[in-house]
Amino acid sequence: MELKIALLPGDGIGPEIVGEAVKVLNSVAAKFGHTFNYTKALVGACAIDATGDPYPAETHAVCQASDVVLFGAIGDPKYDNNPTAKVRPEQGLLRMRKSLGLYANLRPLAVFDSLAERSPLKTEIVKGADFLCVRELTGGMYFGRPQGRSEDGNTAYDTCVYTREEVERILKLAFELAQKRRKQLTVVDKANVIATSRLWRQIAKEMAPNYPDVTVEFMFVDNAAMQIIQRPTHFDVIVTENLFGDILTDESSVISGSLGMLPSASVGAKVALFEPIHGSYPQAAGKNIANPMATILSAAMMLEHVGLDKEGKAIRDAVNKAIEAGVVTEDLADAGAKVYSTTEVGDYVAAAI
Repeated sequence: MELKIALLPGDGIGPEIVGEAVKVLNSVAAKFGHTFNYTKALVGACAIDATGDPYPAETHAVCQASDVVLFGAIGDPKYDNNPTAKVRPEQGLLRMRKSLGLYANLRPLAVFDSLAERSPLKTEIVKGADFLCVRELTGGMYFGRPQGRSEDGNTAYDTCVYTREEVERILKLAFELAQKRRKQLTVVDKANVIATSRLWRQIAKEMAPNYPDVTVEFMFVDNAAMQIIQRPTHFDVIVTENLFGDILTDESSVISGSLGMLPSASVGAKVALFEPIHGSYPQAAGKNIANPMATILSAAMMLEHVGLDKEGKAIRDAVNKAIEAGVVTEDLADAGAKVYSTTEVGDYVAAAI
């Protein structure tokens, strides 16, 4: 297969971790006889510095011309610490999602047996946890208008809006994903209080008979936040709106014991984007200490998305081999054990393909 991949390394540790994922992808291409063509583009703080725009038109064109996008991270302290900044790196991410039509964010959470003890939760609670969060990505409060502050600055307002079309397409995807897994779907909302949540629940009930093999349960978001911690093995596929999904996926991420192990995908009608869930970690930038595993696993999701299941599994198996051999960065290393660098971990995984 010939695959056109847009590379958006972004800020902070982004270039380092994306570089290791490319190293692994090149090993896959060599072993399985594929051709991967990469085109780099700017996004985030580095794009602001170079062009004044966090998501330049040139970057959008590169993404549109590609089959898939592999993205690193965005964010820079000089913008984080400046509340008056009119242009921010994160605006580029939101615009990229909207302009590429990336309406669904998929975050798998699977606890590696060898890492279960690193979870802040008891091992017996998290062992065997394996669920997928499906977050609606282009609607809700993050995009609703009006949004802003009053002229005197003393009142602020946001608007949460969802249309039937937006809700139906994300629920359709969630039902189909549940059919491919353990056939259990949890719809998370706040239907006892919020009007948009009542629309979500109504549409989910209307669609459920079309998927008779999927068991559907409804859960208020506050209860879901508690149950994810108390009973993470209960869940299979969770689907929810943008704001709730943002919070629940970050909460879920701590279960694994390291943000550096968690990949994600954002899918739309044409292009799909793959990225680690962690941020740009500017304190580690350029030090060759960041964990590249989440980005490497994002590359595995990317290959599976285009139908290269064997190749994706080969990457996952290589990652498992590295973990079992203790070839890991400082966030995963046992006390007193050797700590490997970003490039050493990437080299090991690439060689294990």
